[in-house]
Amino acid sequence: MNQTFSTYEDAVQWLFMQLPQYQRQGAAAYKPGLERTERLMAYLKNPERGFKSIHVAGTNGKGSTSHMLASVLQAAGYRVGLYTSPHLKDFRERIRIDGEPIPESAVLNFVQDHATTFDKMGLSFFEMTVGLAFEYFSKSDVDIAIIETGMGGRLDSTNVITPILSVITNIGLDHMQFLGGTLEAIAREKAGIIKTAVPVVIGQYTPETLAVFASITRQLQAPMVKAQDQDHPEYQSDLIGTYQQHNKKTVLTALDLLKSLGYQFQERHIVKGLGQVQKSTGLMGRWQVIGQTPMIICDTAHNIDGLAMTMAQLRGLNTPHMHLVLGFVNDKALDQIFDCLPQSGLYYYCAASNPRAMPASDLNELGQRKGLEGREFDTVLEAFNAANSQANPEDVIYVGGSTFVVAEVL
Repeated sequence: MNQTFSTYEDAVQWLFMQLPQYQRQGAAAYKPGLERTERLMAYLKNPERGFKSIHVAGTNGKGSTSHMLASVLQAAGYRVGLYTSPHLKDFRERIRIDGEPIPESAVLNFVQDHATTFDKMGLSFFEMTVGLAFEYFSKSDVDIAIIETGMGGRLDSTNVITPILSVITNIGLDHMQFLGGTLEAIAREKAGIIKTAVPVVIGQYTPETLAVFASITRQLQAPMVKAQDQDHPEYQSDLIGTYQQHNKKTVLTALDLLKSLGYQFQERHIVKGLGQVQKSTGLMGRWQVIGQTPMIICDTAHNIDGLAMTMAQLRGLNTPHMHLVLGFVNDKALDQIFDCLPQSGLYYYCAASNPRAMPASDLNELGQRKGLEGREFDTVLEAFNAANSQANPEDVIYVGGSTFVVAEVL
């Protein structure tokens, strides 16, 4: 039966609801393997071959790194595609050219044209979205596209491209039920984006992960450059999370390699690009300050490595009181995460409107065991409003723990 859609909203609703989707259902929706994506690319006449790309993987920082790279290349006058996930407010944030989200009409037409076939192919939400992005970039004649992996790398739907450059930001313990329980196992999955003879930038590494990368790059004769060992000038950025220092090093190392591949930009383009990442790419939710008295900070860090850094930065603000509006999804190592939370904070636990959200009562119970003072709320907005009414002008409110919690506040 042919599907008919009259509006963009209908089309996006179908993308979200038609098939299991990892964001909503977690493990039940995870469909590893590239066979379906390869069939999809063949059906769409191989749009992945129609543009040059940079492929970005990593546990943390891959979104910020992708947006920074896009911003600098845009400042240098290139037409830049950007594919990232998840989105915070609007599905179209995932697919941009020069910072502009894909038009609603392009999404509607794509779904209208292909929904019946996609149904028969049994594609996941992520696979269909990758197809949409790659077709859009190919038809739009982008000079280069920055493609962020969803999860992992080796079996990620985006891994049907052959990029001119691969970037792996770092390796941490996240999504272990899919990617493996050790840093080496996760590094091996992320290293799946490394292609024969294609240079790769490694951001942060440990002895265990570096051994994996060294072995794979040797086998594939892919030149490897370690970003954390490079010296670069200090550039200001509008992304002010302390963790962005690592991402900036990775970006500057990638830019050096792009220059050697013939891409042209001057220092002024780097200054401009790094200075206005949010404005030029639409990036949200990375240590984003949305209020001043009290200061309100939204950050999508959601695993132990990311949250340890944001909590350290939060403690460094030396505010009289910290109010933390927190919710998590149910596949996180919460015991470790709660150990890194400030003892002196006041906690407002909540569950985002998402089937994977951990109940606020479970979070409160764990918080109490860890000696944290907190209350539970039915919704994110109730928790946020309670924090707002409790906070004095000189206090800080931090909203985070999950992309979905940040999305509801923004």
